[in-house]
Amino acid sequence: MTTKVSERSFETIENSASTPLKVADQIGASVEKGNKQLTEAFFKFASSAEEAQKVLTPIFETATLVGYELSLKSVAALQANAVAGFSHLQALLGANSPSQVFELQSAFLHKRVDTSIENAKEFRALASKAVAEIAKPINNAFDKFLADLRPA
Repeated sequence: MTTKVSERSFETIENSASTPLKVADQIGASVEKGNKQLTEAFFKFASSAEEAQKVLTPIFETATLVGYELSLKSVAALQANAVAGFSHLQALLGANSPSQVFELQSAFLHKRVDTSIENAKEFRALASKAVAEIAKPINNAFDKFLADLRPA
């Protein structure tokens, strides 16, 4: 199998070799093009960093606020449990019979279970709200990313 080399490719090489100024101009143009591409890449990177900061800032703010709210709810629940425990202890100390102690204990446990269920519902609602709020900037950024990928 033989391959034919066109005469034109030899002419291009000869012409390039015969005029070093043209080669220097081509190298200069390549360097300039590379610099332009590097500059564009840098600006895209900087823009991406700014966009990432715009996305991350509300996420951190929301997480901080939710963490603060969860801490407040946790402290309030612990305080309510402590108050209920001391009240129950006082009631037990004032009981006149074992049946009254059993009745107080049963009511106390029932109330604690109900309170725990309510607290769990509140924590779950707060966590769901937080996830939805944290997901908004992520979804918006992802939608923008997809829109940027689509051809104009």
